[in-house]
Amino acid sequence: MQTHKQVRQKAAEIVRDAGGEVVGRTKLQKIAYLLELAGLGEGFPFEYRHYGPYSEELADAIQVARVFGLVNEEERPATWGGSYSIFRTPPKLGAPPGGPRAAFAELAARIDSIELELAATAAYLHAVEGHDDPWEETARRKPEKAKGGRLDRAKDAYRQLLALSTPRPLPAIV
Repeated sequence: MQTHKQVRQKAAEIVRDAGGEVVGRTKLQKIAYLLELAGLGEGFPFEYRHYGPYSEELADAIQVARVFGLVNEEERPATWGGSYSIFRTPPKLGAPPGGPRAAFAELAARIDSIELELAATAAYLHAVEGHDDPWEETARRKPEKAKGGRLDRAKDAYRQLLALSTPRPLPAIV
């Protein structure tokens, strides 16, 4: 069992390894899930929720990391009326160590958040729920997000992640 210190440190390291900044709680969740799937994760458990793969443990850990100064969180108003968070790691956490994990996390962090959500959802639906056509199921579950070419861009983004060298290959769903 991991200690609270280990869990909050691991949450902060996801942000650090993504280049020191992650825009949005949903994006943080999807980066962490895809890292898990690729064998580069921190051991956070995930389940399916409205926005796709979600870890309550990660959500709690990032808040504790913030309290302990391992992550800075800036909340900004969103165009839809709510707010979103920008997570940044302070200099004391150091630079990303490089290697496959940082390359993967940095690439994932640069992907549009909705497209990353679609890609992570499709990967989850295949890997965990066993859907033969996870992209079709993703489009069925998220019709508003999948339109306007977003699903195709999500597939392209997933292909980029799939091309990276990882300890455990991502499911070849594209």
